[in-house]
Amino acid sequence: MPDGDLPPLAPEQKRWAFAAAALFLLAIGFLGFSLSTRVMEVFAVGWVALQIFGFVGALKFSKGDFAHPLFKSQVMLHLMALALLVAVIIRAFK
Repeated sequence: MPDGDLPPLAPEQKRWAFAAAALFLLAIGFLGFSLSTRVMEVFAVGWVALQIFGFVGALKFSKGDFAHPLFKSQVMLHLMALALLVAVIIRAFK
């Protein structure tokens, strides 16, 4: 890596990076809950693995741009996975 500071992130890049980080931390938290209660383990492990490979791949193709449409689509994909998880949990308590 060359010497010197990296350029600052634009506000839009910061928002998408924060959204991705929040989803990843939520998935890690659900993984811990899942492994401790032995509920939905396969989904929890798979969701974390998909996030790791998806976000790394999207960042590689977008050359580190968090506001690139490919990275945005990864964030939205995992937001839909979160929505499905919430729907399953709500359905389980009905």
